[in-house]
Amino acid sequence: MSDLYLGIDLGTSGVKVAAVRDDGTVAAQAEASYAVERPCPGYAEIAPQQWDDALRTALTPLAALRFVSVGIAGQMHGLVLVDDEGTPCRPAMLWPDRRAQSELTAWRALSSARRLRLANPLVAGMAGPMLRWVQANEPVTWQCAAVALQPKDYVRFRLGGPLVAERSDASATLLWDIPGDTWDLDVVAALGLPADLLPDVVSSHWVVGQAALPGDPALVAGAGDTPAALLGTGGLLPGQVQINLGTGAQILVGVADPQPTPDPLTHLYADAASGWYGMAAIQNAGLALNKTREWLGLQWSDFFAAAESVPTGAGGVCVVPFLSGERGGVAQPTTRGAWLGLSDATTPAHLARAAIEGMLFTVRQGVELLAGDQQQVRVSGGGVREPFVAQMLADVLGATISVVPDRSASALGAAMLAATGIGQTITVASGQPLCFEPRPNPDLEGAYQRWVQRLPAGDM
Repeated sequence: MSDLYLGIDLGTSGVKVAAVRDDGTVAAQAEASYAVERPCPGYAEIAPQQWDDALRTALTPLAALRFVSVGIAGQMHGLVLVDDEGTPCRPAMLWPDRRAQSELTAWRALSSARRLRLANPLVAGMAGPMLRWVQANEPVTWQCAAVALQPKDYVRFRLGGPLVAERSDASATLLWDIPGDTWDLDVVAALGLPADLLPDVVSSHWVVGQAALPGDPALVAGAGDTPAALLGTGGLLPGQVQINLGTGAQILVGVADPQPTPDPLTHLYADAASGWYGMAAIQNAGLALNKTREWLGLQWSDFFAAAESVPTGAGGVCVVPFLSGERGGVAQPTTRGAWLGLSDATTPAHLARAAIEGMLFTVRQGVELLAGDQQQVRVSGGGVREPFVAQMLADVLGATISVVPDRSASALGAAMLAATGIGQTITVASGQPLCFEPRPNPDLEGAYQRWVQRLPAGDM
C-alpha cells in the first residue's frame, strides 16, 4: 500500500486537510470553517480552541487513514501568546488586526541600520507590533505570557510538538534579521521586548516529534501558508512571478539573494526551503468583491453573470476597493474604499463589473510595484476559479496566465514538507494548468488609467 502524508492548512476562515499518497496524488481532502471575531473596530482575533475543534472536525472523514508523517501550514503574522504549559493567555490576534498601528512608532524610531535588517514594510498586523501592543495594554496577559507563537505553531503544539517556531513564519514578524537569517535580538532589545518570549526556530522540514494521531506519525515543523502554497504549486524560481488571489492577494517573486533596501514598499521573507521570496501584499481582493456581492444581494453565479453582461469600463464607474486599508505598497493603512463615476444610468451590473475591475487593477499595481512588466504569470486561489475573472486578469496584466487548479495548495505543500522531513520526496499531481492569453483591449487600458487617476491623492 502507498504511504500517506497529511498536510494541514490553518487558514483565516477555515482549516483544510489533505491526505497525499507517495506518488503525489490526493487520497482524500476535507475542511471545516470558523469565524474571525471582531469585538472592536480594527480588531481581528479568534479563540484558539476554535482551531482545535475545526481540525478535529476536518480530520473525522480521514479517521480510517494512517499517516507516516504530518506537516502544517498556516496563516502568517498572527500572535498566539501562551503560558509555560502552552495554554493561551488570550484570543489569538490575526493578520487583519490593526490595533497595533500606534506601536509602529517604535519601529520608525529604530536606526536606519536596524530597519534595514528587518527588510520589510512596517505593518500593524505583524506579530512584533501586536506583541508590543499587548505589553502596553494588557498587563495581566503580559504576566501570563511565556512564549509568542504563530497560529500554525500553536496547532502543531496541540498535536504533540514542542513550543517552537519555524523560519518562514519567524521571518515575517518584524523581529527577524533578514541578512543574518535569525531573530534580531538587537532590535528586540531596542523595542523593549523580552527575548525569552521568542521560541527556538527550526527549519520547515524538521521532524519535531510525533503527532498525537493513530500510528504516531512523524510531526514536521511546516511553514507559513504562502511558502507552503509555493511548494504545492510547483515552487518559484528566481524572477518567476505567482499571484495568489483569494480574500487578499499576494504577488510573489522568487529571490536568489536577499538585498534589503531602506524602508521598502514590498516584503521579503524566507521560503520553506533555504531561499527567499519577495511579496506585494494586497488585503482587499476577494474581501472587497464579496462585500460588493453582499451589498447587491446576489449569489456568486449571478454576480459574475451580471458583471459579464456589461461592457468593459463599467459605464464609467470605478471602485476603489480598499475597505480595510492596505499595507503601504499600493495604498496606505488609512485609505478607504469608494464608488466613483456613478450616474443615473448606473445599474447593479455596472457595480459588479466595476468591483471586479477595481480588484484586478489593484493586483496590476502590485505586480508592477514588485516585478514590473511580466509576460507570464502563474496564478492560484479561489479568486480565479471563474474563467471570466481569469481572462480579465490576463487582459489587465497583458500577460499569459497559467491557473493552477488545486484549491488547497498550502495543505499540499504541507504534505510535501511532511514527506521531506522523513527523507522522502513527493511531487504533487496538481493537474493541467488552464492558460489564458491576453487580448488587446484599449477600453480596458483606458479604464485602468481612469481608475489610477481617481485614486486618492498621496496613496500610491
